[in-house]
Amino acid sequence: MDPKRELRILLIEDDPRTAELVRAGLEPEGHVVSVAPDGRPGLLRAAGESWDILIVDRMLPGLDGLGLVRTLRSAGVTTPALFLTALGGVDDRVDGLRAGGDDYLVKPFAVAELSARIAALARRGALKPEDAVLRVADLELDRLSREVTRAGQTIPLKPREYAVLEYLMRHAGQVVTRTMLLEDVWDFHFDPQTSVVESHISRLRAKIDRGFGRELVQTIRGAGYRLGDAA
Repeated sequence: MDPKRELRILLIEDDPRTAELVRAGLEPEGHVVSVAPDGRPGLLRAAGESWDILIVDRMLPGLDGLGLVRTLRSAGVTTPALFLTALGGVDDRVDGLRAGGDDYLVKPFAVAELSARIAALARRGALKPEDAVLRVADLELDRLSREVTRAGQTIPLKPREYAVLEYLMRHAGQVVTRTMLLEDVWDFHFDPQTSVVESHISRLRAKIDRGFGRELVQTIRGAGYRLGDAA
């Protein structure tokens, strides 16, 4: 998807002032913004029509935003969804991402930031069905439900652990450096001199390798990490 082209955006938002702010900010950029002021009609429109981006308020009449996005993902609708909400706590963000949201913006917000986040989602695009599940040996990661299993056993991961594993699985068989993980998972474009990568890799090993017949997370001395069967 080309983020510079016109995007069809469905805004599911019950506050008229917020809806108008979003319209006024995005339509001059050439995007088409349609508004659904209630959760249930919003769900029907999101599932029944073709959209490039969904912007979903968390607190909606009829059906809350979490339930709406969770229902869409269960039905196989992979349109990128950005939550727009006044709930800004860490737990609230985690709940939104676990429900299947792709991004999270807290009110009050700057329209310029909303525009930038939409452009990023447009570059990413909707997941194709064949890309929704990543597999390495007997390890599976479902990018819609965000569920990770190995040999059929569910493995609970924290959001950042999930992000590290997803990155490793998208680059399965390749050497992934510490710098790559810092830049793409933590968005650090400098070395903060922290052991955060090493600690997350250690926790991943404990969760996805311990107790199974073979280790999939490998350390490549002097280079980085690789996910896959040992050579």
